[in-house]
Amino acid sequence: MEEADESHEPLLRVMSLRALGYCERLFYLEEVEEIRLANDPVFAGRALHEDLRKIEEEDGEWTSLEMASPALGLLGKTDCVKRRDGSIIAYEHKRGRARREGKTACAWPGDALQVSAYGMLLEEESGLTVPEGRIRYHAENVTVRVPLDDVAREGVKSAVARARALREQDARPPVTRNDRQCIRCSLAPVCLPEEERLLADPDWEPLRLFPEDSEKKTLHVMEHGARVGRSGETLKVDSPESGSRAFPVNEVGAVVLHGFPQITTQALHFCAYHEIPVHFVSAGGKYAASTASFAGNVQRRLRQYKALSDPGTCLRLARKLVLAKVEGSLRYLLRATRQSGREDPAVVQGVRSLRECLASAAGAQGVDALRGHEGLAGRAYFSVFPALLKPDAPPEMRFFGRNRRPPKDRVNALLGFGYALLYQAVLQALLSVGLEPALGFMHTPRSSAHPLVLDLMELFRLPVWDITVIGSINRMQWDIDADFSVTQGRVWLSDSGRKKAVALFENRMAETWKHPVVGYSLSYSRLMELEARLLEKEWTGSPGLFARMRLR
Repeated sequence: MEEADESHEPLLRVMSLRALGYCERLFYLEEVEEIRLANDPVFAGRALHEDLRKIEEEDGEWTSLEMASPALGLLGKTDCVKRRDGSIIAYEHKRGRARREGKTACAWPGDALQVSAYGMLLEEESGLTVPEGRIRYHAENVTVRVPLDDVAREGVKSAVARARALREQDARPPVTRNDRQCIRCSLAPVCLPEEERLLADPDWEPLRLFPEDSEKKTLHVMEHGARVGRSGETLKVDSPESGSRAFPVNEVGAVVLHGFPQITTQALHFCAYHEIPVHFVSAGGKYAASTASFAGNVQRRLRQYKALSDPGTCLRLARKLVLAKVEGSLRYLLRATRQSGREDPAVVQGVRSLRECLASAAGAQGVDALRGHEGLAGRAYFSVFPALLKPDAPPEMRFFGRNRRPPKDRVNALLGFGYALLYQAVLQALLSVGLEPALGFMHTPRSSAHPLVLDLMELFRLPVWDITVIGSINRMQWDIDADFSVTQGRVWLSDSGRKKAVALFENRMAETWKHPVVGYSLSYSRLMELEARLLEKEWTGSPGLFARMRLR
């Protein structure tokens, strides 16, 4: 009777060895943190393999083989196995060009490692000797032979040992020194290698490898009686008002249900499978819950928990956040009141208070003290808010101070509703990065609001929603009767008001803004994700870029 395999070491994907040969950071992100993204080259490679499979199956040449070996510690599925010159050969197909040594076409190290591993698996599977592997580079239509000699075998074994060692560590490996490798890497938007190089060299001019905007949009369902279901590979929204509309799954980044639309179990499963979060917002604009299914893995959460359990780290991050918010508020007020409000005593006092809060926050010795300065700065900012509205705005759209739960005037109704949308967008950004929203560094846990979401929101309240609200009021975009519902001192947005607010919010999220530090432009939607990733870098060995965005 054979002994049972006592090893609990999970087998490595052969494909992962190619990533390891290319960049250890790429291997770690894909295989340890299980972050896998597909860009255009990846999709093109998949299409190539599918076309080749169809052609060679017709000729009887295509034999793909799945193999696994506990002895080697590997599993994988080779592109093709063929008999050539009396031997069996593992074939790999690549879209790109071969490496060149003079005029001789050679395999790239990661490709050679991959095909050699398949050869060793094929030997164990078949019991036959495999003399070599072959790689077809289709951009040049050349085939490179990779001898399966002692050097190649030792290379595979060393790579497996290195991969296992990387899987045991919590820290990400450093960014590769070869910046050219990062340009076509599908995980560059996660790794942010150019931003890390900027930290090491202030004169570095980073390429924008982070997408400017998301191809996927948020689907807001607002009609009472609407129903979200699944139809094939689309989300289908049936509404008594708008009829039936279909949205392809690859175009939907999130679903937000306002009030009481219905969503089927099939649609929820469909969204969960495709990692599309579903958010629930009350008719009054209060964020209720979400079904986000990609909350991050163990390594990322352990790093976050360890970092945010340290009071020193929390103080450092909270100070950066408060300084960014207060300085942004001050800059905006100075700019917005340049022409009309400098003689207004409320403006003068508000600006003076913000300057004082900025100086005090810089020297604060604890997070509690920072929260106090941030609160004082918020009161000073809202004291100047009335001066930002044009004098000819309707009396019903004047602002007399911040209030909430419930809002008592139309401006506060707009602010509260927009902040709920902002909460949803920031939560989505944090989850897409893999951070735990319940573990924050400045806000304390209260009610059902996630502290880390409230933390990151502070960077975006003013640029995303406050400026939008002020502009919309000054442009007379609101119908004081049709867009609001007023009952016993409580003011809510009506159906038409909520639709208008959502349109304004999404338009603002799609607008681009040039980051003053990294130097490239991106939408506010992408900016939230970028800040979340820069926040994570604060405890993964590359601190310094989080919360450095400033309004001009």
